Amino acid sequence: MSGPGTGTDRCRALSIRVAGPDDWADAPEQRWRDRLAGTHNVIVDADGRAAGMATGFPRGDAVELGTMWVAPHARRRGVGEALVRAILAWAAPRPVTLQVAAGNREATSLYRRLGFTGDGRLFSAGLPG
Repeated sequence: MSGPGTGTDRCRALSIRVAGPDDWADAPEQRWRDRLAGTHNVIVDADGRAAGMATGFPRGDAVELGTMWVAPHARRRGVGEALVRAILAWAAPRPVTLQVAAGNREATSLYRRLGFTGDGRLFSAGLPG
């Protein structure tokens, strides 16, 4: 079985880039530009369309994966994994933490598959022993 939502219809072309001020050039409020200061913002384009974004926020000696979103047309196609891996690579060797909305089983499954551990809402990866 293949097709949308089955996980077997992976995106043909993923390109990952670091978001910058030009991505927010038409932002209606200064807060969007301010949001980029000191963070690491990643955008995934899949098959020529914007497919998802994630933000890593430095928090002392760790990084918080504080924002992640995948477009409906790109879900279950490897975009979320690409985003998380990009944040983990940028954060290394710092640990990464995140929070998951209650009941979001798909996100919880993704984070666990990528090595995060946690109690169902709070997760971390790369914490010392």
